[in-house]
Amino acid sequence: MTGHAVGVKSDEDLLAQLVGERAARGLVTRGNTLWDLGKIGSGLTTLAGLRRPQRERLAAAFELARRRLILESASRERLTDPAAVVRHFRPLIGDEPVEVFAVAYLDARHAVLATERVSHGTLAQSLVHPREVFQGAILARAAAIVVAHNHPSGDPEPSAEDHAVTRRLAEAGSLIGITLLDHVVLGSGRHVSFRERDAGLLWSGKEST
Repeated sequence: MTGHAVGVKSDEDLLAQLVGERAARGLVTRGNTLWDLGKIGSGLTTLAGLRRPQRERLAAAFELARRRLILESASRERLTDPAAVVRHFRPLIGDEPVEVFAVAYLDARHAVLATERVSHGTLAQSLVHPREVFQGAILARAAAIVVAHNHPSGDPEPSAEDHAVTRRLAEAGSLIGITLLDHVVLGSGRHVSFRERDAGLLWSGKEST
């Protein structure tokens, strides 16, 4: 247990720094994974085979990890309106010389779990399939998604293909239970939000009349 950075140490080595090598070996031998220990939570203070100071150090470590996750979740950007969507995506794809289609995976509170570029197109079009969009959403266990792409021409007015892509994504999302909250088209200092322009297309998967 010498000469290794924390990030490359085994679970047993890290546990040993908290409770000692012998106790850590006993925990691992009894089949206690980090996931198992984390689920025990405050019950770690009564975990058999450890002295009270060891149990308290272990419980404190997991409590710190739990609080970090809470703070991280609370600090994640929330995409609750088109302006927030534009602020999120413009630095990522707004200045690209070709069309780039990107998706943000959101939790139930519309906080960003991850953002991914799905496709790179030509100056005229970007090819997008629901499979590529929702594969990542499912892996991220997203409750909703927001998508955006840029128009290198600078004119954010949606094309017929943009409408068709939005409709396909809305329909696919409704089938698998992942809501398409918005599709924003970015231009030069301007944008068009389907949520503002044609919300019916998002909610029903059919173009409004």
